Amino acid sequence: TYGEDPYLTGSLAVQFIRGLQGDDPRYLKVISAVKHFAVHSGPESTRHSFDVRPSTHDMLETYLPHFERAVKEGGARCVMCAYQRFEGMPCCGSTFLEGMLRGEWGFTGFIVSDCWALHDFYREGRHGVAHDRVEAAAMALKAGTDQNCGDTYPVLVEAVERGLVSVEEIDRSVKRIMLARMQLGQFDPDSVVPYANRHAYEVDEINHQALAGDVARASIVLLKNEGNLLPLDDAPRKIAVIGPNADDEHLLYGNYNGFARQYTTPLQGIRDRFRDATVTYAPGCPVADGLPLLRAIPAEYLYTDATLNEHGLHATDRHGDKLNDPTGVEETLTWTGIDHHWGYDPPDGDYADGTVLWTGVLVPPVTGDYVIGGHAYPRFELYVDDQRVANWLTVHETNPSYTILRLQAGRPYRLRFEYAGKKGMSGAFARLLWDPPAESLEEEAIATARDADVVIMCMGLSPRLEGEEMRVNVEGFSGGDRVDIGLPRVQQELIRKIHALGKPVVLVLLNGSALAVNWEAEHLSAIIEAWYPGEAGGEAIADVLSGDHNPSGRLPVTFYKSADDLPPFDDYDMSGRTYRYFTGEPLYPFGHGLSYTRFAYSNLKAPGKIRAGEPLEISVKVKNVGDRAGHEVVQLYTARENAPGRVPIRSLQGFARVYLEAGETRRVTFSLSPRQLARVDGDHLVTDSGLVRLSVGGGQPSAALLANGEAIEKQITLHD
Repeated sequence: TYGEDPYLTGSLAVQFIRGLQGDDPRYLKVISAVKHFAVHSGPESTRHSFDVRPSTHDMLETYLPHFERAVKEGGARCVMCAYQRFEGMPCCGSTFLEGMLRGEWGFTGFIVSDCWALHDFYREGRHGVAHDRVEAAAMALKAGTDQNCGDTYPVLVEAVERGLVSVEEIDRSVKRIMLARMQLGQFDPDSVVPYANRHAYEVDEINHQALAGDVARASIVLLKNEGNLLPLDDAPRKIAVIGPNADDEHLLYGNYNGFARQYTTPLQGIRDRFRDATVTYAPGCPVADGLPLLRAIPAEYLYTDATLNEHGLHATDRHGDKLNDPTGVEETLTWTGIDHHWGYDPPDGDYADGTVLWTGVLVPPVTGDYVIGGHAYPRFELYVDDQRVANWLTVHETNPSYTILRLQAGRPYRLRFEYAGKKGMSGAFARLLWDPPAESLEEEAIATARDADVVIMCMGLSPRLEGEEMRVNVEGFSGGDRVDIGLPRVQQELIRKIHALGKPVVLVLLNGSALAVNWEAEHLSAIIEAWYPGEAGGEAIADVLSGDHNPSGRLPVTFYKSADDLPPFDDYDMSGRTYRYFTGEPLYPFGHGLSYTRFAYSNLKAPGKIRAGEPLEISVKVKNVGDRAGHEVVQLYTARENAPGRVPIRSLQGFARVYLEAGETRRVTFSLSPRQLARVDGDHLVTDSGLVRLSVGGGQPSAALLANGEAIEKQITLHD
């Protein structure tokens, strides 16, 4: 998500779309698909049957503005319709939604269904608006869904024969799709298409790797820094890095991601930055109870065969097109284990389909229950004593697959790990994993922390817990959604025990959604929100910890204190939600973020009165009054005061990132369109007279920020 605010979401989406589609006047680099249209907010478990009926007020004010900007300003050439129903009709069969796109917004691209969404039209227990695939295909096509992600549209031939859809209606969609292909240059010589000869390597060159670092550093939010514990200017002699998120590559990416050729986890970033310190590490606990702490099986427990004479596994590289293809060319080598990232070069090195078969023996060190599995992309199968215990096959995303086995110490178990790559697919990797019975992870972490000068705890969530329609049986999580917004219990307990040691503790959170870290916010000195920060995430975290980078990120979502403060998840009314309508006290508000320096605001210039329906120019002076250079994210909010009907408490209407040396002052200017000063009245936008309060600062205009000069306000009048 880009956040809870439609203006922020729209602004980011427009730039992302433009970057994806390129700036060539004739050809598109790629086609950007805006998803999921419309009002797609969960729950995950009911999205194939749920009927969403938001008010027109909320549609105009919250659920549609960013989509409209993506189409009108971003020029997106594709829109993906969502799974759920909208006012009784599946989104991919809604003539109302298509009419808004094409009739009101002037969208000229094509509409594609979410994958297998048309199954929901007729499958039992889902939307139930069609009797069969043929009716579903006809209904979607007639509603303007030009392309089907799935297997439903081949029956359009039968739909024509049954008189449910016309050839002319099919031609309409075909023309839209063919035009899109023309815009991609698919029918022109490569010599005239500027993007035709780009290679996958080009998305991960040195300049892109540097940009990944810049983005990660800019996105990190310093939530708390009591007593100026950070930055660690005087590097401590002993640093303990604790937590299950400290050394997991996949915590960098989130989900639906590619894979970097090189990456830095938080642990590696800290070790690289603090080379003069002794950096020790202990995971301490799993991310959550019921989610094993999977690690690569060390070579010392693997043998090439039952003689147990040689450590490692035999690897047979087959250059074929499927697992165990007898026609493939074979090459057998001995590998120490399976923990390999090929990136853009699959095992055979030439983008052709190929497989690797590893065989050998596992000898467990102790008797007990072992979690045995693998993690690979795009597909693998793992067998123990000829019993398949784990497998994965998907081109969309990847998660570990595993089984719990009771193993006897010293007994050899036959292993067979089959991996298959796919032509043209980047991000190839394969890992043989386990979670062995062990002495207390918690005790190890406490002992590690006790011997340190400072403790850095890398905690949070995981893409194995939060995501799209996930099969997760873990307390606090349901199908990819969260039913508890606190940290998992096992993490909370570890944090409290580490804090009890009396050591300085820095909490680094890696997660994709807001966390209610109430106890941690009260008791710990420093908290950093690092999200899922990408390939350079570990380096960026270390730069913030050390002070090599002055943090400047701001929260794009509200961090609430409890889910009990919010309306039910399946209630789409915006009352009581987001900073615009939440009247309670958040843990950390939308727009919050600290710095190692301080910024002051003054001389807010704006006319005291303008005619309703006219644009507005605003400027303000921002000064770095601290002793460190840094970026400030200047935020402009508007509030309609004493307006009739329901209006937001305030709304973000502008933001700017500015870099200021210590002592430097700069004037920042914003331009507001008439629409940004309008309000929703019933079922339409109005630009009427009234009072508007402008607030500019480093966050929302709280009493504390206003008193400290870190925000400034002015009231203006809109007149007829």
